[in-house]
Order: sequence, then C-alpha cells, then structure tokens
Amino acid sequence: MERRSLAEALAPELRLSPQGVLDRIHTALALTYRMPRLLSAMREGQVDRYGAERVLNTVAPVSDADALEVDRLLEEKRSRLSITAWQPRNMAWHASQIVKQVDPGAETAAARMAHEGRKVTLDHGVYAQSRLSADLPSDVASACYARVDAMARKLRLGDSSRNLDQLRADVFADLLLGNDPGVQVPQSAAMVYLHMPIDTALSMSETGASIDGIGPVPAAYAREIMTDPKSIWRKVLCDPATGNPVDLGRTSYRPNSTIRKLVEARDRMCVVPWCRRPARHCDFDHQKQWAKDGGSTSTANAAPRCRKHHGLKNAPGWIHHYDPIHGTSSITTPLGVTYETERETVLPPRSSPTDSASELDPPPF
Repeated sequence: MERRSLAEALAPELRLSPQGVLDRIHTALALTYRMPRLLSAMREGQVDRYGAERVLNTVAPVSDADALEVDRLLEEKRSRLSITAWQPRNMAWHASQIVKQVDPGAETAAARMAHEGRKVTLDHGVYAQSRLSADLPSDVASACYARVDAMARKLRLGDSSRNLDQLRADVFADLLLGNDPGVQVPQSAAMVYLHMPIDTALSMSETGASIDGIGPVPAAYAREIMTDPKSIWRKVLCDPATGNPVDLGRTSYRPNSTIRKLVEARDRMCVVPWCRRPARHCDFDHQKQWAKDGGSTSTANAAPRCRKHHGLKNAPGWIHHYDPIHGTSSITTPLGVTYETERETVLPPRSSPTDSASELDPPPF
C-alpha cells in the first residue's frame, strides 16, 4: 500500500493525524534501514523516540551507506562516554560531529534541505486562540523578529494597556494583514463562517456560537466578530427541529454559487470522519460522478471533500459512503476497518414543547 494511503488508514486507529502517522512511518523505515544499531538501543530502553528522531534529523542529509557508518561510530562513542552522552541533545551533537567526519559536505546539504522545507503552519487551539508559525532560514527569522520587536518596543512607550508580548503579537498580525502596525488590536479581514442563533446575536443567550474548522467560541467573542464593520452577513435558514440549513438568503442570482454555499453551510467540513478541514476549503464532490454516472450538480448529490480525500475516494481498497440528506458518513479503509460519523448540525436542535414537558414530569412512583 502507498505510504500516504497507509497513513490515512492508520490515522483513526492510532488516534493521530495522517501527517503524524506518516512521520512515524518515515522514522520506522529510517531506523530499520539506516540506523539499526540505534533501533536496538531503543528496544533495550536506552534511547527514547525523541532522542532517536533528533539523531535521524542530523543524519538525514547523508547516504544510506554513510548513515550505517554513522550508526556504527555513534554506538562505539556511546559505549565509551558517560550516561549523559545518551541524552537527546548530547547524542544529536555527537551524531553531528560524526556526520562531519563521514561526509564533510553534509552540513551544507542539510542547510539546503532545511531551506527547501520552509513553511507556514496554522494550529487551532482552545478559547478561540490559534498558533501561526513559520519555518524560515535563521537570518530571515531573526530579522523578522527584530523588526516586530523594535516596533512593539516603540509602541510600548505610548501604550500602557498592552504588555510587550501582546504588542509583538498585534504588530505581527497587522504586518500580515496590511494594517497600520500596533495602532489597535488587529481585526480579521479573512473569510470565516461564524454560526450563531439569533438569541445569541441579540445577547439573549450565551450559547451556540462556533466558527467552522475551529470549533466553539464564546458568545461575547462571536458578537465582536459579528459587529465588526468589515464583517459580511449571510442569512442561513435552519430547520429548528434538526438544526440543519434548508435555504440561503442570497444577493447573487447564480445557482451554482448558491448550491456550493449551501453545501458548505450544511456540511461545514470534509465528510471524512477524521478530517476537520473547513468545507469552504474543500472540493465540491459529486457523490454520483457527473460524467460517468450522470450525477446531478445538486445539494442532494454533493459532499465537501478536501483535495487529499477527494483523490483518495476512488483509490484501491477505499470504500466511501455518504448520505447528504441525513449527514451520515462511513469509510472502509484498505485495512478492512469501517469508521462511521454523523454530521454535526449547524445549530443545536430545539426540543418540542411535548419533549420539554415530558422531561419535566416526575417519574411515576
């Protein structure tokens, strides 16, 4: 089985992200074929996974043959040195010295490899806070931080309401958003889908607000986003009994756009059970293929799938089923394991007066 397909199949079993599983597969292969002596030390409990991964990262630029030589020499060095040499940081340093000995050009190759791996990542956390990080060349990262820090320190002289860390964060966000840095707390100009009941919007309730792909947010925070002058409102009519959208208020006539937006509002995220990519960043997938099976372009034949899982839908060994009407999804992986999920409603269903009355009635004695 192809590695990425295997990682997707194992992700729900191991309760990890597909990328986390793929990283473990790469680590296992590198230990098995490039550093078997280090793997033996792990089996004996002398080296943990973190320490092994640090060594593997150090040895990554060299060839398989040179990696085996580094593995041999590192084992010899560990046997001669004190126990502190086995600590992850020290072991990685010793490995780097051996790499220079075995392959003098490895350091340059490693720097080039790291430069090619530069990226920006977004990790959503709790309490409506997220982490935006970037892997950059050290000189570029240092220059970026120095500029943010200098601007924050200058603003600190005339702003006693925010500490230096808050000012750095606000300046950083303003520079990316194209705002005047640090003048006020940054406001989002990005497209996000905020769901809230009308009673929460009117401050009559403090529950029910959420942002697609992020999760629940405090009602007060949701109202701040809602009342931002740059925010755009779009009415979504929901069935109060089920909480699912049934229609969209719209200002444009184009039906294709309306269908896509209704599917995005209905399903909210990729329909694969362990994927939480927001539907607005997914492909509009025809359940019955448009060309091959004559499937219609309609909400009843649509499902949002992220680009990766859209491509995996028809891959060998994968079986996908999705019911757009009831929001039930099941996937059978090439390992023969089936996972099922049910779509989260946009709003919590409201119980009927009869249901409420029955809940309040005391049990018969």
